[in-house]
Amino acid sequence: MAISFDKLLRASLWVIACLMPLQSAAMAPIAHWQTDNGARVYFVPAPELPMVDVQIVFNAGAARDGGQPGLAQLTHTLLDKGAGGLSADEIAQRLEGVGARIGGNSLRDMATFSLRSLNDDKYLQPALDQFATLLADPDFNPADLKRERERMLVALQYAQQKPGEVAERAFYAALYGEHPYASPPDGTAESLNAIDREALQRFHERFYVARNAVVAIVGALDRRAAERLAEALVKRLPAGEPAPALPEVPELQAAREQRIEHPASQTHIQVGQPGIHRTDPDYFALYVGNYILGGGGLVSRLSNEIREQRGLAYSAYSYFLPMAKAGPFQLGLQTRNDQAAEALQVLRDTLDDFVAEGPTAAELDAAKKHITGGHALRIDSNRKILEYLAVIGFYDLPLDYLETFNSKIEALSLEQVRDALQRRIQPDRMLTVLVGGG
Repeated sequence: MAISFDKLLRASLWVIACLMPLQSAAMAPIAHWQTDNGARVYFVPAPELPMVDVQIVFNAGAARDGGQPGLAQLTHTLLDKGAGGLSADEIAQRLEGVGARIGGNSLRDMATFSLRSLNDDKYLQPALDQFATLLADPDFNPADLKRERERMLVALQYAQQKPGEVAERAFYAALYGEHPYASPPDGTAESLNAIDREALQRFHERFYVARNAVVAIVGALDRRAAERLAEALVKRLPAGEPAPALPEVPELQAAREQRIEHPASQTHIQVGQPGIHRTDPDYFALYVGNYILGGGGLVSRLSNEIREQRGLAYSAYSYFLPMAKAGPFQLGLQTRNDQAAEALQVLRDTLDDFVAEGPTAAELDAAKKHITGGHALRIDSNRKILEYLAVIGFYDLPLDYLETFNSKIEALSLEQVRDALQRRIQPDRMLTVLVGGG
């Protein structure tokens, strides 16, 4: 029986990985430059495996929908469904023939595309050529558009049956109002049905350009080879212009509550307010403070008060989601309908007390140890490093961000964390969304 190239590739990589020592937590310094047509490139050499990982990020997320919710996601989805005159099946066959893998995601801030390939030119170059074609020359075939639009419409109907997704959608709509972050990435039935091929082409022509792109590369390449790779990836893209800056997110002026009836046995609760942007000077203090409040899983205050002490929910959480502009600070849980009022009150009381008093010295010390102790695991693979490179490039973070992460956490004092929490969180001006029965 013949062995496929894909199976042979996976078997070979498994053998190599087993024979290699564990990758060191230390990584090479990040190199940074621009391509001839203006794309920003971030590169880390990783010679341990004969692989190359590439991610290109465009400032082309749902915040750029421009009054047509779902436009960014539908554009992103169709890029590998037909390009350069090749069908989706033909594209998949070409990539499979050289053992390459592609992926991607469409978020509120960004659209991402990734490629993984062997570093040997006879495999890498064909994969790179096909990847570049997807980005620069999508067909937006009407039949593909119709199929993918119908798929998204079915997904929307399914989401309406899930109270968690109903709550999330309502939360963003109420929190952001007229701001572009309110645009639901998966669209609405009305907006999806109105999107035509010309709208997709216009969106692609405006946002899928070199000066609106960040290229992240990690793999068994030297600097010169990485430069050639980046140029080959974006050379067919027009230079274009960066997307304009998004407007600032207004703060909530008063507490608001929204209740949505849903035939569910449990109530989903989401509470929050606009939080921080990715380069916010309070980022590290709030990161640590939130870890203690609700980001640390079972050891957090919210989990202890709601789950351990009262058994009101299986889990309770909080997080900051920093974006280009103020992403949400969000707390949440789900509980039985008859316990919803009590659970919500405990969540609010816990937040009030935590903001007023701040963490204890013991809590801060434990949080620092957990966060810094786990940092090496966040960069223990090429793919994880690649994701960080993309974030560093897209949000214009310092090149030594990963290098200095632990020292910035360790340097935080109890007073700095308490001060940041009290300045940036207003428990009396929170949005609350409840979705459930009863």
